[in-house]
Amino acid sequence: MTSRRTLLKGALIAPIAAHSPSRPALPLPAPTGPYPVGLRTLALTDPSRTDPWVGGVREVMLTVLYPAAGVRGCPRAPQLTPAEARAFAELAPWIHQGLPAEGTVDWGSVRTHGHIGAPPLPGRRPVLLYSPGGGDARSLGSGLAEDLASHGRTVVLVDHPGDASQVELPSGLRTTALHGPPDPATFRTMIDTRVADLRFVLGQVPRLLPEASGIGIYGHSAGGTAAVYAAGADPRVRAVANLEGYLDLDPVPDTGRPLLLFRTDGFTEGAARIDSSWAGVPGERARLRDANHWAFTDYAALVPRLQAAGLVTAEARAALVGPGDPDRTIAAVRRRVGGFFARHLP
Repeated sequence: MTSRRTLLKGALIAPIAAHSPSRPALPLPAPTGPYPVGLRTLALTDPSRTDPWVGGVREVMLTVLYPAAGVRGCPRAPQLTPAEARAFAELAPWIHQGLPAEGTVDWGSVRTHGHIGAPPLPGRRPVLLYSPGGGDARSLGSGLAEDLASHGRTVVLVDHPGDASQVELPSGLRTTALHGPPDPATFRTMIDTRVADLRFVLGQVPRLLPEASGIGIYGHSAGGTAAVYAAGADPRVRAVANLEGYLDLDPVPDTGRPLLLFRTDGFTEGAARIDSSWAGVPGERARLRDANHWAFTDYAALVPRLQAAGLVTAEARAALVGPGDPDRTIAAVRRRVGGFFARHLP
């Protein structure tokens, strides 16, 4: 970011808004499993690839969540680093229309339920890779990932620098290269890059996560698209969950592997493309009621809180996460995704 008038989403970022007299508390829902959750972050570089957005070697950031043997003395991690929180405060209204203006929300105060550096529970367990929606950072998938980890899985949140709103790398903070909804060529670059990122991380699992007893992939929106194509016919991947991602870039191979196709009833702008691109794809289908596209992410918990504080309109809430009760929405997503992987990747 070079200035506060950076072009993004086809609009000019407005000057800083006046601070709200009281900033709302934004807790994330606690995981429901029997284990506390540990957390560590990893920075990886893929020397075989050139970053398509900025050149140079390709970098990715990972958050690894896992069942912990104990969490005493291990602090809970913030959802965003201080630098990421400052960037997101500026970018949020342009990443997702309807989110509050800069200066009204303390995004840096949001805490996850992952405890930094907690010792892992011994033993082997499934590993799940997660790819977030287009424009989102990996940390906005924290709630679902923590719940999956609390039930005995290792979950790896993968950031995709370039189209992620912001990500802090060892080389510095990077903000999104997108300037509005991607055209078909840019969308193809996004997905190809994400697929390569996921396949690169897949190759690192034996070294980084020797506890892996099997691997699954799940993703939201563009991340769901990438999850399906990254898995391809790869025998290392035993189950895939696509949370409302389009599947019309290439034919989807019929591998006989379990595939969850999970959508909302409120995503009308993408419904026709979902219908056509999912037609004929074998898989387990599910629909999330009274919900919209971003209800698969932490926005399901955060946006209703912001609406209650008067910072998000009812219309914006409906367009982002839908009008449904957030507790029911979050529980339904956790139950369906967790149950899917429990059946097919025990």
